[in-house]
Amino acid sequence: MATITAVTVAGNLTRDPEIRYTREGQATTSLSVAVNRRWQNKETKEWEESVSFLDVVCWRDLAENVALSLTKGSRVLISGRLEQRSWETDDGERRSKVEIVADDIGASLRFATTDVHRVHRQAADDDQSAESTPV
Repeated sequence: MATITAVTVAGNLTRDPEIRYTREGQATTSLSVAVNRRWQNKETKEWEESVSFLDVVCWRDLAENVALSLTKGSRVLISGRLEQRSWETDDGERRSKVEIVADDIGASLRFATTDVHRVHRQAADDDQSAESTPV
């Protein structure tokens, strides 16, 4: 039985989201988020900090909305699951990495404001155009 590890992180995008499309036309967006942790050392009373860089991937409508809405430096909240992906390089080397597969991504309103627009999508057999209206 597979174990799903659910995660929620808050951090800042380290680069602009990168959207691509599969051969079947399905949108996928990759992004990277820096998650900072800050604490005060009990002995020295000095503030210490640690930064983790996490790769995130999202699919379909979420992928398109993220690519249209977020830019490098945006503070985001991401919920999803951890998945390990493996591949073989051109040199025959096996590589793997753990990334977050996002179920939901939102702009953090802790240090910013935003305008939200609902996207109305047509049925899959239509021309795939979308229009947005304010919520």
